Amino acid sequence: MTSMRSDAEPQVHPSAVIEPGAQIGAGCIIGPFCLIGPEVVLGDNCVVKSHVVITGDTTVANDCSIFSFACVGEIPQDQKFKGEKTRLEIGPRTRIREHVTINTGTAGGGSLTRIGADCLLMAGCHVAHDAILGDRVIIVNNAAIAGHCIIEDDVLVGGLSGVHQFVRIGQGAIIGAVTMVTNDVIPYGLVQAPRGELDGLNLVGLKRRGVARSDITALRAAFQMLAQGEGAFQDRARRLGEETDSEYVRNIVKFVTGHSDRSFLTPGQG
Repeated sequence: MTSMRSDAEPQVHPSAVIEPGAQIGAGCIIGPFCLIGPEVVLGDNCVVKSHVVITGDTTVANDCSIFSFACVGEIPQDQKFKGEKTRLEIGPRTRIREHVTINTGTAGGGSLTRIGADCLLMAGCHVAHDAILGDRVIIVNNAAIAGHCIIEDDVLVGGLSGVHQFVRIGQGAIIGAVTMVTNDVIPYGLVQAPRGELDGLNLVGLKRRGVARSDITALRAAFQMLAQGEGAFQDRARRLGEETDSEYVRNIVKFVTGHSDRSFLTPGQG
């Protein structure tokens, strides 16, 4: 996005509807036929293309861009929702492409849906109520993140994929295209196949982020132990934590031994 003066007056197309109470930051550009609801807060230098709806108790941080026909901040697609007060937060520099839908939270799920910084939500994807997305998450075209999911930093979810409610996807994992994910995914994992099989590590992503060769070697060894070691999956992870010096391996251990509402995908499991 082109840098703009933080003190510049917003540019609002005459056909856009800005409801009383909405807060529009300096330097924002709001295109034709947009609707900005009364509880919306737009940070500085946001660009909202034509035919966008932003509603609900929604806060959009600085330097975000929202493309045509996106619908951001509408009520949850949850029959238990009874109109309670819930919110949506979107972090700075996040890009929301055409036809994306993002819902606010529910009282039963913490009342908050949150998207982190520097995320890219590609055309047609959906983020449901109470989902929490970290920073630099990429959701590819027409993928769907169900309610109550936790997607950690640097995750990529491939196109036409679906993530089941309450699933956690660990930092740096990658989900292949046309994949259904019904179980938690370890950090740096590679999941693919129609029913979501843990098929290795996201080595390409690790190398692109400049992870040291020693850490990648440690992660390879950790994956083999998780795949073929003795005992239950969580027990193998705890032994890893006692034996490793790698921060990346410890991240996997912390994730696996933490609270989960779903079971884990293990190597070879579909």
